[in-house]
Amino acid sequence: MSTKKTVPWLVAVCALAGLAGCGSDSATGTVPEGWATMTTASVDVARPPSFTEQPAGERSKYNAAAATLKEGAKPVSMITVQIGFTNADSVEEAAIGAEAGIALGSTLGEQQDVEVGGTKGKVQARRIDFDFTEKGDRYHGVIVAGLDARKKSYAVRVDALKGRLDEGDLDRIIDSITVK
Repeated sequence: MSTKKTVPWLVAVCALAGLAGCGSDSATGTVPEGWATMTTASVDVARPPSFTEQPAGERSKYNAAAATLKEGAKPVSMITVQIGFTNADSVEEAAIGAEAGIALGSTLGEQQDVEVGGTKGKVQARRIDFDFTEKGDRYHGVIVAGLDARKKSYAVRVDALKGRLDEGDLDRIIDSITVK
């Protein structure tokens, strides 16, 4: 049994400073105040309040979770979570599988090693940035891919019409990822 005590003023300072895991043993992703969380069996990810989560009957059968940002009737940004999309044995293989799902004609950036939150500590993942054109509109996309605790692949993908998703919100979405 742990005898660790948390000093209340330290927790308050950490919360105000936005320091994830400060004052606790948690290494989960940080969900910004006022945001909702999309929960799946393998990964949770936060969505800004301006995004609407799609119920299972409305999203692609390949997405375990999805949310969209619309301007009028036009979707201008989307967050999706895919689970088990490839039989990967490593984070690198999961990222390669995620890249395979990017449409031909996309401009693919280099993969970057990143850490995301995990229920038992930080876990390794890969970030893939890319750009693509759809119906004459230019989009920027980011995929964070890896393996969950059961070694099943996951991919969190964020696509946004250029200029429609604040970079800070994109960073907060990625920082919110918690792998189970």
